[in-house]
Amino acid sequence: MDTRPPSHIQHPQDTSELSDRLLGWYDVNARKLPWRIAPGSDQTPDPYHIWLSEIMLQQTTVVTVIPYFEKFLAKWPTLDDLAHEELDQILAAWAGLGYYARARNLHKCARYIIDEMQGIFPNNEQDLRQLPGIGPYTAAAIAAIAFGRQATVMDGNIERVMARMFNVTTPLPEAKPELKQWAERLTPPHRAGDYAQAVMDLGADICGPRILKCTGRCPWEKNCAANALSIADQLPARKPRKAKPTRRGYAFWAEYNGHLWLCKRPENGLLGGMMEVPSSDWLETPDWGAVPMPQIPIIANWTETPGMVRHSFTHFHLEIKVIRLELLDMIDLQEGNWFPFGQIDDLALPTIMLKIINHLKEPVLDL
Repeated sequence: MDTRPPSHIQHPQDTSELSDRLLGWYDVNARKLPWRIAPGSDQTPDPYHIWLSEIMLQQTTVVTVIPYFEKFLAKWPTLDDLAHEELDQILAAWAGLGYYARARNLHKCARYIIDEMQGIFPNNEQDLRQLPGIGPYTAAAIAAIAFGRQATVMDGNIERVMARMFNVTTPLPEAKPELKQWAERLTPPHRAGDYAQAVMDLGADICGPRILKCTGRCPWEKNCAANALSIADQLPARKPRKAKPTRRGYAFWAEYNGHLWLCKRPENGLLGGMMEVPSSDWLETPDWGAVPMPQIPIIANWTETPGMVRHSFTHFHLEIKVIRLELLDMIDLQEGNWFPFGQIDDLALPTIMLKIINHLKEPVLDL
C-alpha cells in the first residue's frame, strides 16, 4: 500500500496557521475539567492543581481521576497541607487509583518543594524534571499549562494525532522521537498551555483510538494525511503485545473477634507502603500444580477457602488462593496489627487486597 500523503495534502510552511485553527476550535470545544482554566479566562492556573492532576492522569483516565482530584483538594487544599500530611493518609486517599509509586512521589515532591524551594514550583521543564515523580511529559505539561512556557507535551492522545496528521507508520514505541519532532514544529510560542490541552482534547474527543469524528468536526481534517488515505483508524501502528504472564500465590486471612490481621508492604517495590492481607511470594508458574506450598505465619488450623482472587497489573496477571484462620485468642502473628473490620475502609488498601477482602466478606460477616 502506498503510504505517501496524497499530493493535495499540503502542510503549511507556517505552522501557526494550524495551531491558530486548533486554538480557535479549542475556544469553543474545550472540555470542562476541575483543574483546568477555561480559555479566555482572566484566572491564572494554579501550579499545585496542574501538578496534582497530571500525576493522577499518568496511565489513568480523566473520568477515573476527577473524583480523586476533588477528594484530594477537599482534604488538602494547598501544597503545604499535602506536604505536612502523613504518607499513610495520602496512600489511603489514593487507594483504588493504582500505580502507588505516584502517591509516594507526590508526597515526597510536595515536601521537597515546601522544605527546599520555599513552596514555589519551578516554572521550566529542566528544573521541574529534577523533582520526584516528574518525568519529561509531566514537566512539559506543567511548564506549558501552569506557566505558559513553549513546551512540547506528549501523551497518548497527542501521539495518536501526530501519527495520523503526518502519516507516521513506524510502530510505537520506536515512533516516539519522530512524533515529538512533528509536535514540536506545531507548538506555538503563544497560548502554550491552551494549545497543549487543545491537542489532548482533539485526541480525546475527535481523533479517538477507536471512534473517529473527522468529517466536518476536526479543525485539521483537510491537512490530515492519514485521513486522506483512509487509514486513520490504523494509526498509530503498534507492535504486537506479548502475552502477560500469570503469577500465583497464597494470602493468609487471619481473624479474631471481628478483627483482621494486616501488615504493611515494604516501601520499595510493587504496592510499596500499602496495607495488605499477608501473602506468600507471587511466583510466575505455568499452573497451580507448580506453585509450592507456602510457609505459613504460624502452625495452626488453616483452611483453604473455595475459589480464588484474580487481578491484572500492568505487566502480569495474578491469581491468589486464600488460606483462612479463625483464632480464639488474640496473638501476634508476625509484623502487622489487628484491625477491626469496621476500620478497613479507612486504610490504604490496594485493589487486589480489597478483592481478597470481598472474596471472604460474607463468611466474615456471618460469624
